[in-house]
Amino acid sequence: MLVQKVHHVAYRCLDAKETVEWYGKHLDMNFILAIAEDQVPSTKAPDPYMHIFLDAGNGNVLAFFELPTQPKMDRDQNTPAWVQHLALKVESMDVLLAAKEKLQAGGIEVLGPIDHTLFQSIYFFDPSGHRLELAADTATPEMMQKIDAVKWDMLEEWSQTKRAPKHAAWMHDGSAHK
Repeated sequence: MLVQKVHHVAYRCLDAKETVEWYGKHLDMNFILAIAEDQVPSTKAPDPYMHIFLDAGNGNVLAFFELPTQPKMDRDQNTPAWVQHLALKVESMDVLLAAKEKLQAGGIEVLGPIDHTLFQSIYFFDPSGHRLELAADTATPEMMQKIDAVKWDMLEEWSQTKRAPKHAAWMHDGSAHK
């Protein structure tokens, strides 16, 4: 494979300082780098920015741009709010539930945990309006084998019908955790 790993994922933020402080306080992410320019290196556009980088654990880096001269940021109005999100893995259900308590104690509205059969998740928004998910894996090796065995058939059926295939209906019929 050509790609070794994701170098960083970048989003826009409303306020770089607030973003660094929020991710540090609520998700224990350390601030590792700041780059500020008056001109975009790739396009040479005169567009001042602050580019911040946060340690998301295990070599993963989450980055943000504050763009003070651009129109106010907004999300893609043609995509439902639940679609675009950043999912971050946590070690266990205990860690997930502790994170939920910490977020709620900090005044953040949290949805979940939601049982997705293979993992459980909580959802919330950062100060810039980005939807975040914390997820704890709960799948057994057998479950992963079962879902892996049908992925191509599911994709092929979806590509032809644009309807949810039923190959993995077991994930939602209550039998998965029995």
